[in-house]
Amino acid sequence: MTPADMESRIVRYGELKPCKTAFIDAHTPGSDQKENFTIIGGGVSESKDQHVHISIPHGFNIGAAGQPPKCRNSLHSHRTAEVFFVLKGRWRFFWGRWGNAGEVVLEEGDIFNIPTGIFRGFENIGTDYGMIMAILGGDDAGGGVIWAPQVIEDAKAHGLVLSEKGKLYDTKKGETLPEGVKPMPLLTDEELKKFPEPTTADVVPNYVARYLDLVALGDRKPAKVIGENGKLRDKPGFEVDLITRGSATEKKHKHDRPSVLMPVKGHWRVEWDGGSATLAPGDTMSVPENLAHSAVPSMTGEAALYHVAATGDKAGATWKG
Repeated sequence: MTPADMESRIVRYGELKPCKTAFIDAHTPGSDQKENFTIIGGGVSESKDQHVHISIPHGFNIGAAGQPPKCRNSLHSHRTAEVFFVLKGRWRFFWGRWGNAGEVVLEEGDIFNIPTGIFRGFENIGTDYGMIMAILGGDDAGGGVIWAPQVIEDAKAHGLVLSEKGKLYDTKKGETLPEGVKPMPLLTDEELKKFPEPTTADVVPNYVARYLDLVALGDRKPAKVIGENGKLRDKPGFEVDLITRGSATEKKHKHDRPSVLMPVKGHWRVEWDGGSATLAPGDTMSVPENLAHSAVPSMTGEAALYHVAATGDKAGATWKG
């Protein structure tokens, strides 16, 4: 791999291309300023305007959400894993049918493996534009988003209609559903009963990991964050580690599946036979399978990096092992 070859697999934070019409709540007041980024894989965007930076299958998807203060993402659910870590700002995550079953506030570097099958939403409660990075299970990310009924109904009042195929149409622009295509049906009361309502006490101890705790755990070897033996025990089709200055090594290693490097703090030098590259917080690097590489901090100061690798486990519901 030449440096030019590898650069095509690096998405720089400053070069991210947002979509402001990615989801059905794009015109709903309070959610109409959010930006969606699809970094690796097709993601779950419902808009034809969504830009995909890297389409190479990894066994998982990488995306991001950027929002100004007080902007929120509406209640929805997923069939496969949805993992967030906070890159910039301060965020409140909430869940349940009406968003009042539980909540948690996350700071920069904190990570949340949201259980499948619950309605969840999030909002930027900081004072500046914030960014959260996302890992979604499976190459097709579970086939799309499941919206709470009130989200679909609210969106209709602002001109957006979601088709049964998961595509958005803006009636204020004169768009209509194609002939023979029906709108996305609302979940019935019986279907809604199948969505759990866990409390904060149920969720936080098992699905949230704080950045400073992970830094402490990763002082000599990478902290196992998500995985069968991770701090957050799950088998979503990928594993997540946190690498710090203390656990980084110049010894090269490789994986039999594509992996991803996502710096949280500091600058990182990635080397492989044939070249090197430097990553900053917010950058995302896709490392090809079987490419020997290393990653170490390139400057003094705080340094931490999330590493994501596919495992071959089937993406699906949260593992209960």
